[in-house]
Amino acid sequence: MTDIGQYDYHLPRELIAQVPRQHRSDARLMLIDRGSGSIDHRHVRDLPSQLRPGDCLVLNNSRVIPAKLVGYRTNTGGKWQGLFLEADRQGSWRVMSRTRGKLEAGETITLVNRGKQPVVTLRLATKLADGCWAARPESELPTMEILQQAGRVPLPPYIRGGEMRDDDRRSYQTVYARQDGSIAAPTAGLHFTNDLLKEIRQKNVRIVEVTLHVGTGTFRPMATQQIEDHAMHAEWGCIDREQVDELKAVRRSGGRIIAVGTTSVRLLETASKGGELSPWEGPTDLFIRPPYKFHSVDALMTNFHLPKSTLLVLVRTFGGQDLLKRAYEEAIDDAYRFFSYGDAMLIT
Repeated sequence: MTDIGQYDYHLPRELIAQVPRQHRSDARLMLIDRGSGSIDHRHVRDLPSQLRPGDCLVLNNSRVIPAKLVGYRTNTGGKWQGLFLEADRQGSWRVMSRTRGKLEAGETITLVNRGKQPVVTLRLATKLADGCWAARPESELPTMEILQQAGRVPLPPYIRGGEMRDDDRRSYQTVYARQDGSIAAPTAGLHFTNDLLKEIRQKNVRIVEVTLHVGTGTFRPMATQQIEDHAMHAEWGCIDREQVDELKAVRRSGGRIIAVGTTSVRLLETASKGGELSPWEGPTDLFIRPPYKFHSVDALMTNFHLPKSTLLVLVRTFGGQDLLKRAYEEAIDDAYRFFSYGDAMLIT
């Protein structure tokens, strides 16, 4: 059994990035070589020089939805905050809920926009586990239209207390986001610009897009003392036959599969559970922790992650416990920027 304390570290608060770099690709990029144990320092704009013709970047094209909800209890006026998690085909929502006092089934919440104007009422139906409710918006509008009107960018609390600014709608979204569904950004991808992607393609590096919708399970801290006792929440993803065939061709030709972000890793490894990458679609609760044999990832680009998080466990499992501990110590000493809007590393 592995004590969670092995994945703790002290981070000065001033190193938690509150805003992104003015230019995405100006973020710093720590180069970590597992073979030699060396650590070097570049910028994301230098990434093409670290790639070889025939390599392949795997990007998660999930789009962050405006899932953070703010409102008040219609009858009492009491403040209410929530997080939209998903909607079923019948139009019922699953939302995380936070308010003072006890909510009752049948009660309504009035959702307001950033100008504090009422947008729609949300009728609570059934209390669920983990502070969630089944609820239904009293509107004929599609779910995404309601969220666009009432929702906010679901920033993590370590960024300005979770309070969005107008430019977060662009900044907290990858330039290649296509599939609506995430409630947190696949943050390693935030460093890419269209020009950088063009430069990478011109180097004869392939780019394959997959989808994994980031949910609460990805960033929720582990609450168990032993990491083996932690249960991951499931997240939905998919990879189709065309993508699988392209990735297999990369491997056959001697190229590397380079996952951009831990979400891409979890998707690829879920689709490789039998030992070989195959088309896959559905929910995954894969928790990558020692000991784990990686089947479909040769290198990883990722941000710096929170202490005691499943993401940190995954990255150390891939890069090596001692080497990654040293890398984090060096990043802190060298004032790298941490977490969602922070800098990145490339582990090869």
